Order: sequence, then structure tokens, then C-alpha cells
Amino acid sequence: MSRIDPHHDSRDRGGPAQPLILAQGLKKHFPIRSGLLNRKTATVHAVDGVSFEVRKGETLGIVGESGCGKSTTARLLIGLIELDDGTIVFDGDALGSDLSLKEMRKSVQMVFQDSYASLNPRLTIEESVAFGPKVQGLSDPVKRARDLLARVGLEPGRFAQRYPHELSGGQRQRVNIARALAMSPRLVILDEAVSALDKSVEAQVLNLLADLKEEFGLTYVFISHDLNVVRFVSDRVMVMYLGEVVEVGPVEAIYARQAHPYTASLFSAMPSMDPDNRTLEPPLAGDPPNPVNPPSGCRFHTRCRFAEAICSENKPHLDVFSPDRDHLAACHMRVPHSGHSLADAEVMA
Repeated sequence: MSRIDPHHDSRDRGGPAQPLILAQGLKKHFPIRSGLLNRKTATVHAVDGVSFEVRKGETLGIVGESGCGKSTTARLLIGLIELDDGTIVFDGDALGSDLSLKEMRKSVQMVFQDSYASLNPRLTIEESVAFGPKVQGLSDPVKRARDLLARVGLEPGRFAQRYPHELSGGQRQRVNIARALAMSPRLVILDEAVSALDKSVEAQVLNLLADLKEEFGLTYVFISHDLNVVRFVSDRVMVMYLGEVVEVGPVEAIYARQAHPYTASLFSAMPSMDPDNRTLEPPLAGDPPNPVNPPSGCRFHTRCRFAEAICSENKPHLDVFSPDRDHLAACHMRVPHSGHSLADAEVMA
């Protein structure tokens, strides 16, 4: 595989200013069925009107509690599950009308959290990496697989004929990365790709991902619970809560000042290296509401200490939080365009 310059990529149709992925109003509801007749008794609102963009050459980090819809959003982007509503536009082409799912999957690949379950135990490592290019009719899939195995740090002479159970977790994740790159994608979605690894191995894989991004001109969507890792790899961060986007902005802007109370609670839960900086009370109490019956208005108002009557009555929409217009938050309790939230006012008081 040859090096791709992200600034002179022949596959780039819309220019650097056009987002690589534009998601608008994504919805995915899962029915709950029970009884002998398998009747639908309720609906889980997994993703409910999510809109965002992924810019060319960037890493967009997605964070939030378990069950907030991060992984479902990732699976909607790659077409592993079908949209209930909304549109996905890839480099100017709308999925379904201008671009088929098969064509899009050549440009969008995914690395999953469970490195063992995502590999076929009956295939050798070489066969797993070569399978996608072979199905898509790409030239010389075996050579492509061997080149990529070497690039991710697995010597083909030692590893090509091994099976997944013969590898460590870090080695298996390197295989999954090579398998994703075998299709020459433009976007790689990393769903908790390093969360199951030892810290030393995690650091090696993160450095590998940074090198591959530069070498092959990739764009990443990086999903993780580890806010320190997200800060290390991301250019922008999107925060999700109960199937909705509550805040999005440049990584350093969000880490310096959170506009949404939920984001502030997430960051205050980060462990500190200072032994004198102790958390005396939990920053966020209680579990998220049931996604079968989410609260009206702002879905966070049942756990928010700043909530007012308007929060339960009207649903907030993403609006500009900072003067550079790149930091957005969906909260009634912030002062738009000023760069200050109600949480800031409490700290200053």
C-alpha cells in the first residue's frame, strides 16, 4: 500500500472544506418484544436525532456513559444496522441515492472493541486480512495482507499462518487494524479499540494509529470511555447522552471549559494525579433514565443540579457557546456566544 497525501487525495471529490461524513437527524429505535406472539411492547430510543460532521483528516472523539448511543451511532455510519430515519452523506454523496452501501464500505471500515470475537477463528491471520480485498475484487489480496501485517508490526513469516487464539490481545487488535486498512479506506471507526489492552500495549497501538493516519491520509472516529486517551488522539470531541448530542467542539476548548453540565460531570469524574485533589462527593448521582421512556425536554434535567422548569418543558438544541462558533452545546442553562455556562458562574461566585 502506498502513502496517501490527505491534501492531494485523488478520491477527494468535494475539496478539504467539505466534510467527509455528514450525519443529519440519525434515528435508531429498537423494539422490545415479548409473549408467545412476539408483540412489540416497548421501544428503546438508542439514537434519537443525532447530527454531526466528521471533517477530512481529523479525529473525532465520541464520549459518554454506557448506553448513550455511541456504538449504535458507529454501526449506523458503517451500515451494520439500518437507519430508521436520517441521512448520511459521504464526501457529498448521499448514502442510498448517490452512493450504494457496498461502495461506501470500501471507504469506511471499523475496528471493534472485542479483538477476538471480531476475527473468524477458522481463518488464519493472513486469510482474515485478505478476505475483504478478495471479496471486493482488489488485486493481489494476499500480498496486500502480508504488507499490512508487516506495517502493523506483525512479521508475516511468524504470524501470517497463525490463528486468532494463538495471538495476544494486542496482536489481535493489530490484525483488526490491518484488516480495516486492507480496503484502502478513507474513514476508520475505532469503537473502544484500545480499552481492553494493557496500558503499555495501549500506548503502542495508539502510536501506531497516529502513524497510520499520517501515512495513509486517514480520518478517524474514535469512541472511548477514557477521557485522557480521547484528549491524546482527538482534534474535536462529541459528547452524547441518552441517544442525543449534548456538546461538541475542539478538544482543548472542551477540556478547558465544559459548556454542558453533563460534560462537566464527566470531566470532574476523571481521576487526578494530585493526592490532595480528592473527590469528596460523586460529581453525578444516579443512573441514566430508561431509554424506553426518556424524559421530556432536556434528557439530562432529571440529574442536573442547575435544572429549571424550562429544562423539562422545552428540548434544547445545539447552539454556539464560544466566539469561534466551533464549540456547541445543547443546554438552556448556558449563555450563548459568551463562552460562559451556569457552572462557570457557580465557580466564579
